[in-house]
Amino acid sequence: MDIDITYLQDWIGRVQTDSEVLSPRLVRQFNATFDRTSGTAPGDAAPLLIHLCLAQPIAPMAELGRDGHPELGGFLPPVPLPRRMWAGGAFTFHDPIHIGQEVIRRSTITDVQMKQGRSGALCFVTVRHEVTADGRPVLSERQDIVYRDIPTAAADEPAKAGPAPARAGESTRVIVPHPTLLFRYSALTFNGHRIHYDKPFCIETEGYPGLVVHGPMQATMLCQLAADLKGRTPARFTFRSLLPIFDNTNFSLNASPDGDGLKLWTAAAGGPVAMEAQATW
Repeated sequence: MDIDITYLQDWIGRVQTDSEVLSPRLVRQFNATFDRTSGTAPGDAAPLLIHLCLAQPIAPMAELGRDGHPELGGFLPPVPLPRRMWAGGAFTFHDPIHIGQEVIRRSTITDVQMKQGRSGALCFVTVRHEVTADGRPVLSERQDIVYRDIPTAAADEPAKAGPAPARAGESTRVIVPHPTLLFRYSALTFNGHRIHYDKPFCIETEGYPGLVVHGPMQATMLCQLAADLKGRTPARFTFRSLLPIFDNTNFSLNASPDGDGLKLWTAAAGGPVAMEAQATW
């Protein structure tokens, strides 16, 4: 497939701004989804990474693509590759969000690049988000989005020497990727991407073995684990997706000390590292 990267790079510099007031109800829904507790009264500090559920794009049904995402060509460039996934990202925490504050997310496309992977062409789009709460900077985020083609059967054949199974961390938690968990997180983030809740679409159209566990949800769980182990929010958290995790097996959250910080990762049961992350204070 011929892709005009020069045309796609015209989207660099585009800006989109969205806002939303953080409500006690959203905090209760977030905590229920992750089986966590926190204050839910106006003025209480918000749970870590709840900003991923705030000020998200809201597109009418008529403006959605085949995969349930908003059609490309508006804020995001019209990359002509059918699969769209989070490749990774980074969070720098400045200050907590408090319930009842107006959260504004200013998003800027900072880079568009083509690369060649084992399964074909890859297009990486980098988005920078600056998040404020009642006008006060609370978080800076880099979001890495990858677009790719659906691999052919030959490309999907496993390599002769695949990645080794992930080791267990010094701290480990097992997560059951129940379809209800995936649906709830999609609802919290107003994410219509069908790979997270439409199993026939996953298997018959995308060629996946099951529902795909959200990358941002994995990152949220790893960041929560890091904060729990250290007793406070990290100053910086970075993550990178290596392989997808599906709902056909449990997966683990893992953490081990790494200097003054923590190295973290997820892995499906018996599988290799799926997402790797680093938390520093």
